[in-house]
Amino acid sequence: MQFGLTETQQLTRNAAREFFSTEYPMAEVRRIMETPTAHDVNLWRKTAEQGWCGMTVPEEYGGMGLGLVEIAAAMEEAGRALVPGPLLAHLAATAAIAHCAPEATKSALLPALANGEKIAAIAGPTKLFVMDAGVADYVVTDGFLVHEFKARHMPALDLTRRLYAIEYTGGEPIGENMELARAIGTVILCAELTGGMQRMLDLTVAYVKTRKQFGKPVGSYQLVQAMCADMLVATESARSATYFAAYSLQVGLPEAMAAVSVAKSYISDAARETGNKAIQCHGGMGFTWENDVQLYYRRAKAGEVAFGDAAWHRERIAQLIL
Repeated sequence: MQFGLTETQQLTRNAAREFFSTEYPMAEVRRIMETPTAHDVNLWRKTAEQGWCGMTVPEEYGGMGLGLVEIAAAMEEAGRALVPGPLLAHLAATAAIAHCAPEATKSALLPALANGEKIAAIAGPTKLFVMDAGVADYVVTDGFLVHEFKARHMPALDLTRRLYAIEYTGGEPIGENMELARAIGTVILCAELTGGMQRMLDLTVAYVKTRKQFGKPVGSYQLVQAMCADMLVATESARSATYFAAYSLQVGLPEAMAAVSVAKSYISDAARETGNKAIQCHGGMGFTWENDVQLYYRRAKAGEVAFGDAAWHRERIAQLIL
């Protein structure tokens, strides 16, 4: 059985790593997150020109038409670069439109969403904590596509992404298959969090190799080595769970929904704990504004509850298997 990425999937991952690491260096990420919307129009245009905004849009509507495994590979690299702004929300929302909306709506909206001319966001039933609704042209929520809405900014832990409360009076029905759309969004988030976990591990290992205490690197101490080993195991496990969930949805396995909840329930806890250990290994430096680890930790904490926290997904697993 083949557990690795195919050559095409590896090419997608490599292209994503080259683009996101080049166009979103940490200095640029920090600059963008200081803006009112944590969104840069010029960088969004570049991202769209490379096709990344249309990953979840079928080719017949101008998108890349990638499989979910390829999308996960690309979004892992976006998470590794801590890409700010609406990319995650946009991909989840366009996936919902592509899978749920009637043909007329798809033809009218998806080409502009694929090329980045328009931006979409996705909301839960509470209309609260909607990612990047302040820069969105459309919001997908509860089986409806909302064209006109008001967005009120809400405080957020993740400084690279803005949250909003939205108000609207009605919307265009787009179908009832929102469970699949939300599962796709969940997998995309899991991939992004996995990339962040990998980056926290890389930053931590590099730090403990050079930081000295009592005349030797702190990485030589057994406790620090154990924490780094735990971070590695958590990251590799998160990656395995994410790619299996992506593959299960892509090919329609009967256990696909359970696999998605397994991935999210695990990663909700694992990303947070990886952040905890990264901060511990860095000591007081980990909390300083100049250190990048705290930015990834914020992303992990925010992602912990997005698209359902660990408790919600464990309950869902129980319902699916009993």
